[in-house]
Amino acid sequence: WNLYMGLHYDALALQNSELLFDEEAIDDAVESIAALIRADYEGERPVYLTLMHGGMLFASNLALSVGIDLEFDYLHATRYRGAITGSGLAWLHRPATPLEGRRVLIADDILDEGHTLKAVRDWCEDQGAAEVKIAVLCVKNHDRRVEGIDADYVALEVPDAYVYGYGMDYFEQGRNLPG
Repeated sequence: WNLYMGLHYDALALQNSELLFDEEAIDDAVESIAALIRADYEGERPVYLTLMHGGMLFASNLALSVGIDLEFDYLHATRYRGAITGSGLAWLHRPATPLEGRRVLIADDILDEGHTLKAVRDWCEDQGAAEVKIAVLCVKNHDRRVEGIDADYVALEVPDAYVYGYGMDYFEQGRNLPG
């Protein structure tokens, strides 16, 4: 983290933060779920939806590791809009790829309470997707999860604390921190 202290990141936030997983640990965890996904989708070409902006780094890393052909698209739905607490869901971009009858794999950075991922999964099902699975970089450990939402592939578990880096932001900063 010291490497980033001279940049435009909030220095106080970085000084008061704990590194939970470095880049190597993240890469190893992503590779472990990539193997599961490869086995589950072998011989198929699922629609691979990245949930922007947070899911971009994880989704890219996972796509490179998974070793199967994917049909890429993205969506942007957010409850945060630059804040650290969520509000109502705003759809900023919906996928252009038809989902009717397709297997869909959603890639996102974190499953916290699950409001956004549940809405996105439900929307994909409403579009006629044959199956919708969710891959996340991390799941936050707490008991506030929305009923009916879980991730099918989880790389890491994090404590019930504010986490940022590797796609996740702190007031729209720090997404490109490597840990």
